[in-house]
Amino acid sequence: MKIDQKFEIGNVITISIAHLAHDIYASFLAPILPLLIEKLGITIFLAGLLDVIRKIPALANPFIGLIADRVSVRYFIILAPSITAVSMSLIGAAPHYIVLSVLIFIAGIGSTLFHVPAPVMVKHVSHNKIGKGMSYYMLGGELARTLGPLTILGAVSLWGLEGTYRLIPFGLVASVILYFRLHRIEIKKDFERKKTGVRKTFVGLIPFFISIGGFIFCRAAMKSALTIYLPTFLTSRGATLWMAGASLSVLQFAGAGGTFFAGIISDKIGRKNSLLVIAIMNPILMWLFVKFNGVLIIPILIVTGFFLFASGPVMLALVHDHDTEHMSFINGIYMTISFILGSIMVLFVGLAADKFGLDLTYKIAAFVALFSIPFVLSLKPDNKTKTEKLL
Repeated sequence: MKIDQKFEIGNVITISIAHLAHDIYASFLAPILPLLIEKLGITIFLAGLLDVIRKIPALANPFIGLIADRVSVRYFIILAPSITAVSMSLIGAAPHYIVLSVLIFIAGIGSTLFHVPAPVMVKHVSHNKIGKGMSYYMLGGELARTLGPLTILGAVSLWGLEGTYRLIPFGLVASVILYFRLHRIEIKKDFERKKTGVRKTFVGLIPFFISIGGFIFCRAAMKSALTIYLPTFLTSRGATLWMAGASLSVLQFAGAGGTFFAGIISDKIGRKNSLLVIAIMNPILMWLFVKFNGVLIIPILIVTGFFLFASGPVMLALVHDHDTEHMSFINGIYMTISFILGSIMVLFVGLAADKFGLDLTYKIAAFVALFSIPFVLSLKPDNKTKTEKLL
């Protein structure tokens, strides 16, 4: 039992900054995807497959979670920005698709090492304000996805597509700084006594994972269409690469606002109510985005981004509301479900775009997102679930 139950704002912000440092590099792919398609002569489907390749290491998330419950997880978080920085800064120089795929896969390993233990650290330093802590944590990620497109496009403008390797040192420096900021945070002691087996814990949470899995799957087409394929969609409508990249940054910046406020609001009105509002609003907003063109899409993108990413901290808080001795493992399961289902939909969106065009694909994605509503309704009423004690 923790004696100090105060919200540790300093440590929460430090972890959020770590998220920012890592995800700036992780967000390099989508903005330069049109350039990679042109350079390598690949289809939209193969371009989308790159995002799936990046998520393959997510299959190891539960195992990383088991390790993270037993070792000092802070070192995973410290090393991850360097791994991702090196690999993602080299993608512009990749001479062919296979090399590009290898670099993307290595970046996926860095992402796995970071995203499995980081929310557990956030829970540890947030105490009874988990939603608020996840909001700060997700804010770092969304700000990174706002700055990432501007960073990589700026690098391409200065040094060309093959000169983006010059961004590597910033990632290495980030890891050094994170070492001095994070090496004192210790959560291993919270997980030393294991009274309940991993299998028993997982079986008890199967209905919960089905509900959130359905929610993620139905929204995944919409999310990938509005992130991975947004620059490609806008350039196909006549926008310049810079305008398309800036639009992605606008979406992500609005998403930063959504992630910051959604978790805090969910602490007050409940996770289920928050997700229900999000599930209803997103399909409507995406349909409006497809229907309008020109300057009108900017305000629509702002509101769309707010609700599109608002589910992130709410879902993380929902997962971490479970009082379990295997928190990193459970978080790993959640991340695996999220990445796998998201990857499947990325492929479907790519296939549909090649066959029907991006306009119709976006409309289909908005329609599919409506089916996330029943999965929200299937969630149990909000409560702090002591998982093992209910088994």
